[in-house]
Formats: sequence, structure tokens, C-alpha cells
Amino acid sequence: MEQNSDFAAIKRLLDNRIEQYNRPDFIDSDPVQIPHRFARKEDIEIAGFLTATISWGQRKSIINNANHLMELMDNTPYDFLMEAGKEDWDGVSRFVHRTFNGDDCLFFLASLKNIYLHHQGLEHVFTMGFQSGGNISSALIHFREVFLSIPHANRVCKHISDVSSNSAAKRLNMYLRWMVRDDDPGVDFGLWKNIPASSLMLPLDVHSGEVARGLGLLTRKQNDWKAVEEITAILRLFDPSDPVKYDYALFGIGVFERNP
Repeated sequence: MEQNSDFAAIKRLLDNRIEQYNRPDFIDSDPVQIPHRFARKEDIEIAGFLTATISWGQRKSIINNANHLMELMDNTPYDFLMEAGKEDWDGVSRFVHRTFNGDDCLFFLASLKNIYLHHQGLEHVFTMGFQSGGNISSALIHFREVFLSIPHANRVCKHISDVSSNSAAKRLNMYLRWMVRDDDPGVDFGLWKNIPASSLMLPLDVHSGEVARGLGLLTRKQNDWKAVEEITAILRLFDPSDPVKYDYALFGIGVFERNP
């Protein structure tokens, strides 16, 4: 994309929308509100990961179901993983969000427990993957390998995106934005310090993809990993140190504005 007057105008538009949407009141309408309920690092990580996992469909339903899942975990996600008994886990087995059912949920909790017991936690797993390849793709591939390293049914695999198969990995990229990006308004947490925000990839979804194509920032028609690479490369021209801050602008325009 040529850095001409159109390029500058688009950047001004998106920078304006970042100021509009990347602010504390955004939290109240977004699934990120769920991990914001917690103070302990591990609780934020686990609540954020589980919330991101079910972040498809209507936002109200996502938030309601994520809240319900936190209640099933006694609103102490880390302690629940480490200490809950069989009856507590049986309660989780009744959880459902669209195609993510109780069996899926039980596996996710078991895998998270394995990660905290034997792999030094979620931050360590993602960081090791990032450092092995120097990019988010390697982080996501490594995480998926570790997450699926305990016995599991084939059906759970569809809930962990596979970028090696060209998945856009919207929910995992959103989760990494939450954990890695450190912004002044305090929407994203900035908990993880060994993955730079400059390396993050856009959490591309239907809304941000449509807006990006409408603005001429994305030519690829499918919302897949190649499209994520294309749009993120353009956003790095806008801000090399923090390209995914533009997720707020693209998503906000797509969701909240009728005529972007």
C-alpha cells in the first residue's frame, strides 16, 4: 500500500477511532470484562483464556456464559483448577456455549491444570513458543501442541485454532492482545513481558475484515492466517511498535457504526 494522502487519511481515521474505543468504558460492553474481575495474575490468565475460547456468537451471550463459567469455578479459577473435587468438576460438565459443551470444558480445564502443574503456566508456554520461532505463529503452534498433549477426544481440537492449517486464530490472537499489550487506558492487561506488542497479530474477524477491505487495507477475501499476515503488515506501517491497537478501530467501526 502506497504511503500517499489516502494512506494518511486512513491512518487519521483509525487513530481517531482508537481514541474513541480504546478506553475504559469499552470494557463494560466487551468479553474482556470477565478477566478484569480478577486481580491475581493466574486468575486473569485463566479467566481470559476461557472467555476468549467461547468468544464467538452474540456478545451478550458470550459475556453471560463466561460469567456462568466463572461461577461454576467458584469465581477463583486458579484455585478451582488446583483444588476442586470431583463434585465441583461434575458441575462444570453441564456447561454449554454453542458447540462448546461440557466435555470440551472438562478437557480445557484438565489441560490448563496440566499446563500450570507441569509447564510453568500459560505465559511460559506461549513465551517458549514465541522464542522458538520469533513470531506469534510459532507461539500459537507450540501452545496448541502443549494444550493437546494430554489424552483428548478429537472433537476438542476444533476449539483450538491451528495456524499451521491457515486458521486466522482470532480468539487466540485476541487473548494474546489482552495479555501482552500494555495500554494507558487499561483495557489490555500487559501482564506478559517477554512477547513484544510489536509482534502481535490482528484478531481478524468478520467485522474487522469487512472494515479493512472497505478501507482498502486488505485484499484477501478469506479471513484466514494469510489475511491476518496481510492486514497486520499494513497496520505495522501505521505503528510498528503497536500494530494491533488498530483492532479497536476496525472492530469498533464494524460493530458500533452503521456507516463507517
